[in-house]
Amino acid sequence: MAKLLADITPLRESPAFRGLWLGSSVSMVGSQLTLVAVSLEVYSITQQSLYVGLLSIFALVPLVVAGLFGGAVSDAYDRRKVAIASSLLLWACSGALALQAWLQVNNVWVLFALVAVQSGAQGINGPARSAIIPLLVRKELLPAANALSMLNMGISMTSGPLLAGVLVASSGFGWTYTIDAVSFAFALWSLFRLPAMPPADGASAPGLRSVVEGFRFLGTRPNLRMTFVIDLIAMICAQPRALMPAIAATMLGGGDTTVGILLASVAVGAFLAGLFSGPLGRVRRQGNAVVWSVAGWGFSIAAFGLVVVLAGDSGRGGATPWIILAALCCGVAGISDSVSAVFRTTILQSATPDHMRGRLQGVFIVVVAGGPRVGDMLAGGVTKALSEGWVLLLGGVSCAVLAYLVSRCQGGFLQYDAQHPVP
Repeated sequence: MAKLLADITPLRESPAFRGLWLGSSVSMVGSQLTLVAVSLEVYSITQQSLYVGLLSIFALVPLVVAGLFGGAVSDAYDRRKVAIASSLLLWACSGALALQAWLQVNNVWVLFALVAVQSGAQGINGPARSAIIPLLVRKELLPAANALSMLNMGISMTSGPLLAGVLVASSGFGWTYTIDAVSFAFALWSLFRLPAMPPADGASAPGLRSVVEGFRFLGTRPNLRMTFVIDLIAMICAQPRALMPAIAATMLGGGDTTVGILLASVAVGAFLAGLFSGPLGRVRRQGNAVVWSVAGWGFSIAAFGLVVVLAGDSGRGGATPWIILAALCCGVAGISDSVSAVFRTTILQSATPDHMRGRLQGVFIVVVAGGPRVGDMLAGGVTKALSEGWVLLLGGVSCAVLAYLVSRCQGGFLQYDAQHPVP
């Protein structure tokens, strides 16, 4: 049983990684609190879902732009200093959100502006923090370190939204944002304790040329490129999030509660994947594992779609037993997605030269942020021709088939050896 549990060797061997992980553990829950609370506050001010949707645009655009240039910045300067500076800006945004709530400003455009700045800071912070991890642990421990990060993510995505709902209802927005600001202090503490991390030899000055250089490098490295391509396939072909409200309203029943259950099931799957991630560190053919994980995601979403098809319109009268099967499918999807993320991140960290690592982590941030939103738009558009269940069923099967086909076209990815990483 012990061999199945998460490998905590990175925490034991590296005090710096242990501090970074502990700081992230606390701050990620706070970040999820704010993510949900801002949406709730925007709706409470406007009483319109349109403005809640606009919030995503104000968050996505700065994240994409800053993610690309933030990666170049983290390659050109001391990554510790870049992470600290961007974290201080994130902390200031958390404090400003708390202040506007306590002052009862009640202005949706103030919230949009703060979210935009916060997303931009996250676009710089994310690549820097990710590029730091390979400098803190041994190469062979990267899968274990990334699995521990997935464990954090699963916990925060499960507990954060639940706590946000309870806190907003019982204590208001001011205390909810304040808790996030306090929790972020732990992340800052862990960064200040890191050693200096000067730029590697060969690093370029930040700017458009540096960003283009990163894309050119990626274009000539097929194994690294595949980690992005296969993730885009998964997120674009089989993204269920945009369809869940309609599914909960008419097919499964239960409304918003059912949506919460389904999303929480994905997060619980991610948590379980992290908790029982011990065997992942012993996998050598990590590219092969990514393909199987993405196929697992596709088939899980297809199974979810089949449940919805079989449920028909039975949910119009209230919650139905089909919710249980749907939640199980979402849980397996969460497991598959988490395992894929662990190995894709590990390949990216191991096979990328240090002087390019920040820029490729920036592209990673853009793909992770943008892919699901493209998938949401595609899934919503296809529902004009097909029902939600068939969209998920066909999309999930397409995801698995395409993952297989692109892996066959790039056979070297299936043979990728963790002990001899080739970009």
